[in-house]
Amino acid sequence: MAATYSISDLARELDITTRAIRFYEEQGMLSPERRGQERIYSAKDKVTLKLILRGKRIGFSLAECKELIELYDPSHGNRKQLETFMDKIAERRDQLQQQLLDIQQMQLELDTAEERCLIALAETDKKQSVNS
Repeated sequence: MAATYSISDLARELDITTRAIRFYEEQGMLSPERRGQERIYSAKDKVTLKLILRGKRIGFSLAECKELIELYDPSHGNRKQLETFMDKIAERRDQLQQQLLDIQQMQLELDTAEERCLIALAETDKKQSVNS
């Protein structure tokens, strides 16, 4: 018999909320069986959730995660999925590199602003001491 999980089992095991799991289900990314009101998740649903969480950790949008998951086709191999994943990794690296450059530029601008403020404060203190 294949492994199955309740929503609370998955939430506990993957350290996420049941609300998050229901959200991914609403987005069409999970499709648990139903037994009355109870959701029964398969091993495939668990793997899908792990992939979603991994994708979110590395900065992929939910749409990108969904695209990658939908590309998986075990009957034809997963070359297309892996190639797309590699493309998205390269894109994400480029975005992060640009963000790093932007942060470094902002730090330089903050350093300059701080230096100007310190000089202005020193001049203000000097003027006040001369006028006192």
